[in-house]
Amino acid sequence: MKEKLSVVIPCYNSEKNIGDVINKDIQIFNELNIEEYEFILVNDHSPDNTWDVIRELSKQNSKITAINLAKNAGQHGAIMAGFHYVSGDYVVVSDDDGQTQMEVIRQMLDKIKEGYDVVSAEWVDRGRRSLFRRLGTAVNERMTNLLLGNPKGVVVSIFFLARKYIIDEIIQYHHPYPYILGLLLRTTHNIATIQTKQLERQTGQSGYSLKKLTSLWLNGVTAFSIVPLRIATYIGAFCSMCGFVFGIFIIIRRIFMHNVVAGWSSTVAILLFMFGIVLCVLGIIGEYVGRIYMCINDTPQYVVKEISKENG
Repeated sequence: MKEKLSVVIPCYNSEKNIGDVINKDIQIFNELNIEEYEFILVNDHSPDNTWDVIRELSKQNSKITAINLAKNAGQHGAIMAGFHYVSGDYVVVSDDDGQTQMEVIRQMLDKIKEGYDVVSAEWVDRGRRSLFRRLGTAVNERMTNLLLGNPKGVVVSIFFLARKYIIDEIIQYHHPYPYILGLLLRTTHNIATIQTKQLERQTGQSGYSLKKLTSLWLNGVTAFSIVPLRIATYIGAFCSMCGFVFGIFIIIRRIFMHNVVAGWSSTVAILLFMFGIVLCVLGIIGEYVGRIYMCINDTPQYVVKEISKENG
């Protein structure tokens, strides 16, 4: 019995790209003698005609399943939706804009059969990218390493191949604000990395704005790590110690220097600094409390509106 490969692709504003991406991937699979495969295409409530395009693809090819979400769930929410419909022995997450070099899938399959649970791509050449995108990537990588316990020397990206049981464990997470890399790292550290080049985007631009990137970072930090709370505790303790030392200094100075005039500006500066720290810490705590509230309310990760699949 041949092993089956499932390809999950979240789609957003990709009506001009997704057809070419699927055709190219199918051609690559044929060249690599990968016969058993399926595509799970998830339309993340795109404002263009992405749903009509992927629905038509599903009608033309029985190996393609098209899923339409009722509202925008974000890239990671759309991926989670796709995970619930995979049936392959191995699952790969790809993209809808042609940047993923699917030619390395055979290398990834060979690597995972060495005993790894996950094989992730490490981008060695990401082409022309804006300063904003490079900065965002750097921050995300640092966050993954420092806050999520990423194994040393392992780079985890959104282009990865995983065993089916890893995906089955990931979809047990039913809370809102999913973060795929965090879910991977809390499931296994048995991860291998292969180096690959990220191709140029066929058309359009990245769907990640500063607001969306910030929201994604918060998902990873607040859903899978309490390190920010510990940092807030350390900052509070440090500021309290500074205040105590400064108070001792003022008392000593007052004893030995009777003509010292109290400074209004320094008092205001200290108050502004301390209240800024307090508000920052309260904001971090509030973010956690708000997300707990959303979890208690069972806010869904995604809502499936309709599914299109041609049974072959």
